[in-house]
Amino acid sequence: MNRIRPLIAALALTALAACLGQQALEGTTPAPAFPEGLDWLNSERALTLEDLRGKVVILDFWTYGCINCIHMIPVLKQLEEAYPDELVVIGVHSGKFDNERDTGNIASIVARYELEHPVVNDLDFAVWRAYGVRAWPTFMVIDPVGKVVGQHSGEAPFELFDSVITRLLATFEPRGELDRSPLPIGPQLEAVARPLLFPGKILADDVGGRLFISDSNHNRIVVTSLEGDVQHVIGSSEAGFRDGSFEVASFFRPQGITLADADTLYVADTENHAIRRVDLAARTVTTVAGTGGQVYMQFQVAQAAVTGLNSPWDVLAVDGRVFIAMAGQHQLYVLEPATGTLRLHAGTGREELLDGPQLEGALNQPSGLATDGQQLFFADSEASAIRSAGLDTTGNLETIVGLGLFEFGDVDGIGDAVRLQHPLGLALVDDDLYIADTYNHKIKRLVLGTGEVQTVAGGDVDGWQDGDALAGLLAEPGGLSYGAGRLFIADTNNHAIRILDLDTGELTTLALRDPQSLLMDNFASAVADGAVRLPAATVAPGVSELRITIELPENHRLNGLAPLTGYFASESGVVSFGVPDFSAVEPELPIVIPVEVAQGDDVISAELTIYYCSYDAVELCFIDQVTLELPVTVSDDGGDGLDMLHVLPKPFDQDPL
Repeated sequence: MNRIRPLIAALALTALAACLGQQALEGTTPAPAFPEGLDWLNSERALTLEDLRGKVVILDFWTYGCINCIHMIPVLKQLEEAYPDELVVIGVHSGKFDNERDTGNIASIVARYELEHPVVNDLDFAVWRAYGVRAWPTFMVIDPVGKVVGQHSGEAPFELFDSVITRLLATFEPRGELDRSPLPIGPQLEAVARPLLFPGKILADDVGGRLFISDSNHNRIVVTSLEGDVQHVIGSSEAGFRDGSFEVASFFRPQGITLADADTLYVADTENHAIRRVDLAARTVTTVAGTGGQVYMQFQVAQAAVTGLNSPWDVLAVDGRVFIAMAGQHQLYVLEPATGTLRLHAGTGREELLDGPQLEGALNQPSGLATDGQQLFFADSEASAIRSAGLDTTGNLETIVGLGLFEFGDVDGIGDAVRLQHPLGLALVDDDLYIADTYNHKIKRLVLGTGEVQTVAGGDVDGWQDGDALAGLLAEPGGLSYGAGRLFIADTNNHAIRILDLDTGELTTLALRDPQSLLMDNFASAVADGAVRLPAATVAPGVSELRITIELPENHRLNGLAPLTGYFASESGVVSFGVPDFSAVEPELPIVIPVEVAQGDDVISAELTIYYCSYDAVELCFIDQVTLELPVTVSDDGGDGLDMLHVLPKPFDQDPL
């Protein structure tokens, strides 16, 4: 196989933009071709440079755990909106961590960040080497005839790229060398209506008997009982930055949550770069820090309400203060609500694993917090490290586990022998610190007295499987919280909450019970895409019933530990639903739901979450989430009810989630 010639000359875009003036702009070095055999997402087929001729192309070299790469996603989306026919962005995903090189995991992150441009899995760094890339993120601009114009490493504003693209269009348009015709690209992953979507963090309130769930990609906070009964939804579910009532307020991919007292919840509103305060008694949301946009912070003390933040990922209330893991800044901060003051707590802002006095040491994308009342523990994610700091600024940064930015893996042991992979969450239980070892898809226990780390849940692959915790499967768990003798897990890529019983070692899935349909108030619009359309039915008006039949694969049964749940909607209101009863451990099939039918036509929707297991290996369980749509015609000579049928996939027709 021919070795791709490394690209040597690539003029920095910053210098290029500064000297542009009105001169023509074009590249001088032919862009290296994409190697064959790579996996592509959001494209019907592998793309070639010939496919891209006539377009301005930006190659975005990124890795999905990198906060600086995440910061550039809104900029790239803004460019795509500004130049929908002239520009093609291609994400070249050159994964730093082993877990980031798996195409399925990349597909999940493409869905999480709602990327619509093509993404290629450069798992062996072939494209990276061909273009001479040295850092994440790096951007290469290619002109419409396939030559490299320049490159930029690190974050950059819209205006930098905009000025370069404007000059390229002005150069190539008069020559007739632009091609505005569409390419065979676009988002491939269909939206699926589900109760939770990429939940990032979780908080167990033992005293109040509540769970608070950061339903991150639904842009809201969900409040349930410890048994999963839905009590409140905080936020409109629309991405935005708005204060107000629970129904009006909006968030943008919130992460960390903490209770200051029984009625005061603080939220790390990560992609709004803000801290929000929730008054649970008054049912209101107020911004207490941040302005809604990302800002690189250059202060030690500031007024929180007028100060921009930089990707706060977790929060922790301690004795009237709120500690903030400022992932985008590689620092820890403290919010003092009584004075509205924001103070630097630890880290210089340089990304490095450096211990020492807190204001002189350095951090690496801190993303999870815990405390024993004496020390502050944090997951230093990019260094795959667990570290500690004092609760005041005179303390020291100390590394408990972790060796540096490129020392990672999956190794239990003691001290320097331990290897983690991008941990995101922590929970303290007595003298043990539990770790969401996110990219290893495991939960691990760190014994603080000895530095010993041991896996307590999760296997060698990602997936969805209940039962014995060490045989169970998780998928990039991001948050942990302890309550009532149980460890609650935000199992992010499974869109689920899992429960680890520390006494029995059993791993189960929390079944959300939502008889008021609080989670799916906007269900009708959510299911418009990706639904399974059933043959039309005719029904007589009046009191009737909806019968849901689920056809199970041979030697499989419904999972009584995680009961079936369903949400129902009517497009025109002709069919109205009674309250479904999903309380039975193993409900009889078909499931019958009372309905009342008026005159007219309708389309009814059912979003079902079905847990089922093998009779032969009861620990091997699956989850199936499906949206069914049934067109309904009402007629006096219609049938005596409505029927929906869903055939569950045979084992390994789908992967266990």
